[in-house]
Amino acid sequence: MIKIWGRNTSSNVQKVMWAISEIGLPHERIDIGGAFGKNNEAEYLAKNPNGLVPTLEEEDGFLLWESNTIVRYLAAKHKASVLEPADLRGRALASKWMDWQLSVCGPAITPVFWNLIRTPPEKRDHAAIEQGKKKTTAAMSMMDEQLGKTAYLAGDAFSYGDIPVGIMAYRYRQLVPDRPPLRNFERWYAAISSRPAFKEQVGSVPLS
Repeated sequence: MIKIWGRNTSSNVQKVMWAISEIGLPHERIDIGGAFGKNNEAEYLAKNPNGLVPTLEEEDGFLLWESNTIVRYLAAKHKASVLEPADLRGRALASKWMDWQLSVCGPAITPVFWNLIRTPPEKRDHAAIEQGKKKTTAAMSMMDEQLGKTAYLAGDAFSYGDIPVGIMAYRYRQLVPDRPPLRNFERWYAAISSRPAFKEQVGSVPLS
């Protein structure tokens, strides 16, 4: 049975757990990081020198970190057609959106999340919150334009390209209630959030 090291409130852990649930893989998740600590201890650093979560540990001792890489690896290894597009260009498009989450969408919403969820009200940087909201809305508007052309981000079928961005979308909808109407985005979000794996691994976990 594979092990996933990481607390379930981490967005990066949620990516991997959502993928695991879609594939239906037997697994054990071990709480580490955040309030649980232990991620900077020597035993864990030997698995992941970054001291971050998640880390995948397979039965034979194979270790892998970086959440998007873990998702792609598990999908390929288990030939999970529910996640991995069959053709090369489809896989490239899905990977593009996964990378976009890391480079654009995630950095945009991070100041909003940290200030509203993990910072006491009296210490919040309201300018950073407003700037983050604007940047995240711009990112989601870009998604909305793509979703006016395809049902999902990489094409007309759900794929692992929707997972990292879907977790950011979950946070966006909770943290930016005064967002503009994005019809295509909302249609897509309704589709991904109705998936049992999303409900189990993302939708049922409070932001913290």
